[in-house]
Amino acid sequence: MSALKILQAGPGMSLQDRGRPGLQEQGVAQGGAADQLALAEGAALLGQDPSLAAIEMVGIGGTFEAQAELRIALTGAPMHAEVDGRALTWNASHHLETGQRLQIRAATSGVYGYLHLGGGVASPVQLGARATHLAAGIGRALVAGDVLQAGEDARAGDAAKLLRVSPRFSGGALRIVESFQSRLFAPEVRARFAQTWFRRGNRANRMGVELCSEGAGFQACNQLSILSEVIVPGDVQMTGDGRPFVLMRECQTTGGYPRIGTVLPCDLAVLAQADLGAEFQFSWITLAEALEIEARAQKDLAALPGRVQPLVRDPAQMQDLLSYQLIGGMVSASENPFQTAGENG
Repeated sequence: MSALKILQAGPGMSLQDRGRPGLQEQGVAQGGAADQLALAEGAALLGQDPSLAAIEMVGIGGTFEAQAELRIALTGAPMHAEVDGRALTWNASHHLETGQRLQIRAATSGVYGYLHLGGGVASPVQLGARATHLAAGIGRALVAGDVLQAGEDARAGDAAKLLRVSPRFSGGALRIVESFQSRLFAPEVRARFAQTWFRRGNRANRMGVELCSEGAGFQACNQLSILSEVIVPGDVQMTGDGRPFVLMRECQTTGGYPRIGTVLPCDLAVLAQADLGAEFQFSWITLAEALEIEARAQKDLAALPGRVQPLVRDPAQMQDLLSYQLIGGMVSASENPFQTAGENG
């Protein structure tokens, strides 16, 4: 069985998959990868199930050693990656030979990068998933010395692949729908909320992202008398001073701060990957529009494998160049290639 040993781990490195839905009533948030799109992109590159677990890296990667031959894929926030001094293409799959060392440095943009193994990471299943949820005490952060076993890779012989992805690391538009508590905010407050440009603040993690803006905050009516209600990822919660926090994959399951609306799930990757200071603007859409957009997003995810292309390698960077057949099919520059040896005589 293939395995990958961690020689050096960046802070906050963990195993993540799609998370564990259906446990919110028991106080366990769904969790899972901060950038669910990156999880699906890695699965497409390796030709495997998108529910398999991958390594989530926060801002910086680490150093890894292949314990046996295996395939990997790199997605999410672009990071400098190399194997034995040879640079690797991001948003692509690659082969590692036994003993080769993979080094992944700091992100050049975005926050969460993903290292996928062919066959996925075969860690123990807890409450129906392999996702680490530190706030809930499920799993732990990955550290140097950990050896991650890979599952069976049914496509082990596949050539390296590349996937062209749209940029999502510099902020932009966030679509939002009304939720249970939206009517607690006056119409003019909701309108001003959509007209305001926000920037990502200093406080951001897998639980929530702070958004800062100029001018007055966004206060709800009778804010101090609001009872705790169910919370889901994407809810935009207002603190006491009217500053918004968008709740992310590991958010609490209930809360008493007022929520002006809910960001569409397919837009959360843009927010999760935002660099400090990235700018956002919200746009209100109807529930019917949101359902249609989400349906299209799911179709796009299902179509990812069809967008994968062969990775064209630079011959100057190919240490195994001599193992390829380079001269088969050569012809003479002086002889007629259509004339037989007998005819030449």
